[in-house]
Amino acid sequence: MNEVRCAGLPASWLNGWLAAVGATVLSPDLRLRWTGDGTPRAVLCAETEDPVAVLASSWPSRAVLKGMPIRRRWPNLEDLPRQVPVDAFRARAAALRGDPLSWALSSTVTDLHVDENGNVAHGPFDPPVPRGYVVHDRLMRLQSDPSRENLCRTLEGTGERIDGNGLGFDLARIGSEADGSPKSIDPVVETLAFFGLALLPVRGTGTDARMGRRVRPSTTQRGWVWSGERRPQARFIWPAWRLPLDCAAIDALLDLWQADGKGAWSALGIQAAWRSVSYEGKGISDPTRGFGAERLG
Repeated sequence: MNEVRCAGLPASWLNGWLAAVGATVLSPDLRLRWTGDGTPRAVLCAETEDPVAVLASSWPSRAVLKGMPIRRRWPNLEDLPRQVPVDAFRARAAALRGDPLSWALSSTVTDLHVDENGNVAHGPFDPPVPRGYVVHDRLMRLQSDPSRENLCRTLEGTGERIDGNGLGFDLARIGSEADGSPKSIDPVVETLAFFGLALLPVRGTGTDARMGRRVRPSTTQRGWVWSGERRPQARFIWPAWRLPLDCAAIDALLDLWQADGKGAWSALGIQAAWRSVSYEGKGISDPTRGFGAERLG
């Protein structure tokens, strides 16, 4: 099996983990494992070909990205603005059922929680966007169509960074407050991370605030758990594993493993895990979002 070690995608970096998983979503011929050293790094594997070449050949064209089911406008259907009316979401989901990219709808919003205005709930990986942008607008602004050489540089950790917010939740994009440096991202990582969301559907408990009673938004996204007693907060928890797994196997692993059952990690090939730490803005009016990481155990 051919392997490429990705020094630029450590498991301890949430967007790096999502990007590595996203590579297996883009290509069913790729498998993913993590190195066994102190800071596990992604290793992309392919049976007979160069994994980077496999990834390059699977890269989504701009036309594919433009036609994602989450785009704001779709022929003969109601628009999907930032605040998505539940009827508009359900109509879009019904019309695009069976589309291979329909996961983009359920990995960003869900109609299993509806607020008092009749809008569906967004997942944590679809944070608020200034000026009413939607996540599809963010995806299209990445304009990522890398060459094989550019892919190699990103996987090595030396990819070109551009000014911007990307998907809006990578803590590493936030520059130093001391020198006022702008936010910057690697568009290749951000694009891969978006496809990693395919394995992380947004969930809910069927609550509807329009029923005349106050209900707590109980929506979360796969991998997010509530923790803490005095100030409960949702945190994303993710593992690194030893064996090379394809997308379907990673999907199954995420169902099987339990972060609080460390004694069973070894049987599943899991060697380490992390949980998200939310960025604390400068004040109540600071809209900046970001997730760092702390290692478990």
